[in-house]
Amino acid sequence: MPTMPTLVLVGHGMVGQRFLEALAERGLTDTHRVVVLCEEPRPAYDRVRLTSYFSGRTPDELSLTDAEFIARHGIELHLGDPAEHIDRATRTVTARSGLQVTYDTLVLATGSYPFVPPVPGKDATGCFVYRTIEDLLAIEEYAKEHATTGAVVGGGLLGLEAAGALRGLGLDTHVVEFAPRLMPVQVDEGGGAALLRTITGLGLSVHTGVGTQEIVADGEGGAVRAMKLSDGSELATDLVVFSAGVRPRDQLARDMGLTVGERGGITVDGRCRTSDPAVYAIGECAQAVDGRVYGLVAPGYEMAQTVAAALASEDGQFTGADLSTKLKLLGVDVASFGDAHGAADGCLDVVYSDSRSGTYKKLVVGPEGELLGGILVGDADAYATLRALTGSVPPVAPEQLVLPAGAGAPVALGPEALPGDAVICSCHNVTKDAVQAHATLPEVKKCTKAGTGCGSCVKLIGRLLPQSGETGLCGCFPHSRAELYEIVRVRRIASYADLLDAHGRDGARGGEGCEVCKPAVGSIIASLAPTIGADGHVLDGEQAALQDTNDHFLANLQKNGSYSVVPRIPGGEVTPEKLIVIGEVARDFGLYTKITGGQRIDLFGARVEQLPLIWARLVDAGFESGHAYGKALRTVKSCVGQTWCRYGVQDSVRMAIGLELRYRGLRAPHKLKSAVSGCGRECAEAQSKDFGVIATANGWNLYVGGNGGATPRHADLLAQDLSDAELVRLIDRFLMFYIRTADRLERTASWLERIEGGLGHVRDVVVHDSLGLCDELEALMADHVAHYRDEWADTLDDPERLERFVSFVNAPDAPDPLVRFVPERDQIKPDLPLLSIGSRPLEGSLTS
Repeated sequence: MPTMPTLVLVGHGMVGQRFLEALAERGLTDTHRVVVLCEEPRPAYDRVRLTSYFSGRTPDELSLTDAEFIARHGIELHLGDPAEHIDRATRTVTARSGLQVTYDTLVLATGSYPFVPPVPGKDATGCFVYRTIEDLLAIEEYAKEHATTGAVVGGGLLGLEAAGALRGLGLDTHVVEFAPRLMPVQVDEGGGAALLRTITGLGLSVHTGVGTQEIVADGEGGAVRAMKLSDGSELATDLVVFSAGVRPRDQLARDMGLTVGERGGITVDGRCRTSDPAVYAIGECAQAVDGRVYGLVAPGYEMAQTVAAALASEDGQFTGADLSTKLKLLGVDVASFGDAHGAADGCLDVVYSDSRSGTYKKLVVGPEGELLGGILVGDADAYATLRALTGSVPPVAPEQLVLPAGAGAPVALGPEALPGDAVICSCHNVTKDAVQAHATLPEVKKCTKAGTGCGSCVKLIGRLLPQSGETGLCGCFPHSRAELYEIVRVRRIASYADLLDAHGRDGARGGEGCEVCKPAVGSIIASLAPTIGADGHVLDGEQAALQDTNDHFLANLQKNGSYSVVPRIPGGEVTPEKLIVIGEVARDFGLYTKITGGQRIDLFGARVEQLPLIWARLVDAGFESGHAYGKALRTVKSCVGQTWCRYGVQDSVRMAIGLELRYRGLRAPHKLKSAVSGCGRECAEAQSKDFGVIATANGWNLYVGGNGGATPRHADLLAQDLSDAELVRLIDRFLMFYIRTADRLERTASWLERIEGGLGHVRDVVVHDSLGLCDELEALMADHVAHYRDEWADTLDDPERLERFVSFVNAPDAPDPLVRFVPERDQIKPDLPLLSIGSRPLEGSLTS
């Protein structure tokens, strides 16, 4: 058989991996020997999300490929073995290890390298660049032992990413930017000002309009101790990260005699061919035909597709790319698209700015009303739609596109406003028509790769897909939540991964799921844990990864990054001794203390590392978790009832305590609230609860489906004059039927209105056993009651679970410096930025 032609890929970053996928999609891995020389010790990973490593993502989770893909396509991948010499005459590549490969086609995807300004002291100990996972590991290790303050040179995209990383490591962080504003390439003066206000409000120090003159170290080769700035000031710091831009890695091309641009970058034509027809260049190392070196991943992906198409004898040219970007920097949404700075002749700006909320929106509009580009800071929800409308005249006036809801803005533009050729996914150049050729999000991702890049288009893709008749919980499952409940219960599936692999949509199987189905399935597994033999603790194994934010730390996250602690106080009854313990804990940890409307005591202002210490004191005193953080029973409120009240006809406190202890920890589609009133005067407000009980002279009346909030609903009478045993039995049935059939995040009120037959059907099922389910529903509740364990008590007994309760993984005992408080009314409140209109603070006060 004839020898297959050899294709050598030099570099295995994001663009290199996309090129391999493009080859595989065209079957070229079956007709070519493919050899990859990778400088880094690990295969391609998501460099765009590099900073997420500091928020708990592992290098393996950042990976963009796997051994199975490499093996299936017969790709020869050499890690840690970069190309060091290329002989164009013999078409031979020599790697660092001495490996020699003769190529028929050579593709250079060597990427870029960080630019380090030529300032004195730049090589001092404690100076780093921010480009690879190995860079992050080195920064983390050094910060752990040697640094409390860090400085980033550069306030662009990468610079702010690096600043977020240093902040995540617990360092006092400074950003030094030579330009007069942050992110000067992406945003204008107004956007930079909005970004600056928000970032400084997070506790970072920003120095704009100054350059780095010198890195001051302790002696020659010593450790960093300061930076000298161009304004004559000196900034004390223990660690410096250079993130002042990147330069094309074109030295290999220079050495082999290829043509490079005047300012760097391997010169390529529209097919991404270099000056040698057998050699191509893609990504950040290449200078395209428009004279640009693109520093974004989307143009690199398009170049990868162009070369793969050329090798497959397909048409296609790379003539330029969309430079739109959307990202979240230090928790702030920032986006720019099209002609963001208004360089076109005759263009006009439409600007909305709200310094109170840190929101800035600018649209650039052409003379004929066409949308040319824009900048969004603080609120970038409309980014995908606006970017897709670029080049066309929007269906509404441009000022209505930037105004917030209630201030003249129309209903959000729907997908129908976009033309069929509008590009929805700029990373993979996928149009609206291409998206709508598929039925589900997993199918779109699998067939077009839309939504697998930066992820900013996923929400819009979801709105473009068919909605009518779709009963699936999300794009990962074709089943509703109720159907998934039955699958888990009947087949005793105790693992989310097993459920996804066995019952997920074709494109979702073997994947990671999404933010919709993971907590929903986690709740189902938790509620059925005793029945299906699952580990019911939410912090164990796979379950921990499925939970919502609050469940990760068994506490409610507050607006300034602190947490609240809510011990269970069944029925609102508490002994003096326990009340004293709560007071002592609040005093010793400096917590804000509030008695709530649900007859609980909330303790606010705990840092994450304090939570186990606080709960150790509370558990020792006999308290347990109040589940204020979970989609579970919160509280059963009660009046004092017959025991003390002259109007009471039943012992409401006894009943409330009994119900709360029976249903505590019960995981449900949404939170559950309850109340017991000792007479018809209804002091406990039982008819505004998910299930409420009102005493009568003959027993108890049971009401269901009530709630307060934005859309209050009075509860409906389900049954009356019940004995204690009858009441508990009906509540058991009602709650398990609700958990079994409700949608995700659906309160009992909306469930009761949605379910076919409404209250009458529910009464038939739980009172008259019309479906023959009551024995099963009661057994499920009995399983829950028999296997209940306090989540906090179990957590305190498990060293592995306790390891998660730290602000910074590399400094377990260090508090988060951004969690700050100020005094108010002899307690504390979060220290948050003052609200202001323009430059004037809001004045005035509330008086009695």
